Amino acid sequence: MFWQALTAARDLGRLHEIAAILIRYGFGAMVRNMGLARLLEKAGRALHWEEMEDVFQLDAPTRVRRVLEELGPTFVKLGQVFATRVDIFDPEWIAEFSKLQDSVPAVPYEDIRRQLEEDLGAPPETLFAWFDEQSLAAASVAQVHRARLDDGSEVVVKVRRPGIRPQIEADLRWLSRLALLIESETPELRQFHPVEIAGQFAQSLRRELDFAGECRNAERIAENFVGYVDADTPVLQPGAPPLIVIPRVHWEWTSERVAVLEYIDAIPGRQLDAAEAAGLDRKLLARRGAHAVLKMVIEDGLFHADPHPGNLFYLPGNRMAFIDFGMVGRLTEERRDELTRLLFGMFNLQPSLVTEVMLDWAGGSNTADESSLTLDVQTYLDQYHGLPLKHLKLGAMLTDFARLMRQHHLTLPPDLVLLFKTFISLEGMGREIDPEFDIPAEMLPMLKHAIEARYAPWTLVRRGWRSAAEGLNFLGVLPGDLNRLMRRIRRGKLDIHVEVNHIRRVGDQFENAVNRLAQGLIVAALIIGSSIIVTAAGGPALSTLGIIGFVAAALGGLWVIFPKGGGRR
Repeated sequence: MFWQALTAARDLGRLHEIAAILIRYGFGAMVRNMGLARLLEKAGRALHWEEMEDVFQLDAPTRVRRVLEELGPTFVKLGQVFATRVDIFDPEWIAEFSKLQDSVPAVPYEDIRRQLEEDLGAPPETLFAWFDEQSLAAASVAQVHRARLDDGSEVVVKVRRPGIRPQIEADLRWLSRLALLIESETPELRQFHPVEIAGQFAQSLRRELDFAGECRNAERIAENFVGYVDADTPVLQPGAPPLIVIPRVHWEWTSERVAVLEYIDAIPGRQLDAAEAAGLDRKLLARRGAHAVLKMVIEDGLFHADPHPGNLFYLPGNRMAFIDFGMVGRLTEERRDELTRLLFGMFNLQPSLVTEVMLDWAGGSNTADESSLTLDVQTYLDQYHGLPLKHLKLGAMLTDFARLMRQHHLTLPPDLVLLFKTFISLEGMGREIDPEFDIPAEMLPMLKHAIEARYAPWTLVRRGWRSAAEGLNFLGVLPGDLNRLMRRIRRGKLDIHVEVNHIRRVGDQFENAVNRLAQGLIVAALIIGSSIIVTAAGGPALSTLGIIGFVAAALGGLWVIFPKGGGRR
């Protein structure tokens, strides 16, 4: 409690801003429930409850989106994460969250110069042969400037916005408290694990603030594309430029707050007319971009999680470059296998395969009726029966799939949230480049190859060796574990802890039953005793005492039959 009070005092100014914006958009009840009103009033900060915008003509999704916009970078990022949670929010909410744009006015150059001097040890004009004071791009977390090194290399300098970290940390502390309140006070929202989501969001945002980590992601993905060829270019000629380009990192200038990367001199992804004028093939570009992202997902397990045209450049020879690796997704081998089976089942209309993966994802928290789920999956896939692959829309299929999960109170595993967003963005990007782009047709050969590779002899041997190693490791530590167990038993220090869900409720019910049994015995004793007294009454006093006993027994009987709270807890 002391720590919470301390952080609240430290964040008082930011909490006042948050409370004022929430009240202005009609969310005053949330402010009261969180205790913000009481805290701020004790600190002498007035909240003007009557000064609200006329927001009642706006629907709830629009009001929430406007609140997030006004609350600043952390909440804009949170809204963008919400836009990926098609398994939690209905389409009208997703549509509003998708409107949130991560674009803000540029920071004045003097502030950027001061921060660069702190990080690099000298003013930028002395470190670079040329540094452009006008920003190339500006977002909520960072802005980018062009520069030139002494050896003539063109670079971009990505600088974190000065003072952004303290504000984001204050916002994350508030979000953590809000998630705890939602999970404890709103039972119907517990299935969505708000505390877990808040923790994952905080971890993701802190990673995005670390530009050195972003550059390490870029280098790992670049390594995965060394010597890469696709179906359209099965052989890469010696000395030929790479099909997929990732900007090179200049580590001597890169740190947590500053990243210096190779400048990509190419056609921006949104300038399709310029790409056509340069003689590039839009159909090939769409296929090549899709194959690159699918390789990252299905083969590598480390993928660019924001593949929109703003992060894409077109190079001569129908080559492509990806930039901005602040948001990446990671998938384990097991998860990639599940994903492959799910997509293969969706495209080949195999409901049993889709249902199996859904139940695997639900895990121990599964409360779905399996027969009902199987029937709904069958109905879901039937609507695509007979349609050619080119008429299947992956985005629509994933949206319907998420609606099905919501209907059965299932949630996506956290590591797949970014993946669904990536697939939807990938299809949108592909169709923007080539209106006839057919992502299922591009994915299916890769999925078949992944499934075949799963059962290839070398894969089975590798899995067998892994299982054997795990088994030998278990046998190796087993004697020591048994020795420690027997030693504790001999010393009488063996503690067995059994945790059973709802054990307190079971205990309460047992205690209630014992109490009612004791009350019943007392009532029975009163009835028998009163009967004996009345039968053997020798005078009015004893008769009166017997009658009082009967009355007490009757009241006690009513108490046993109709206990307080209905006898249940």
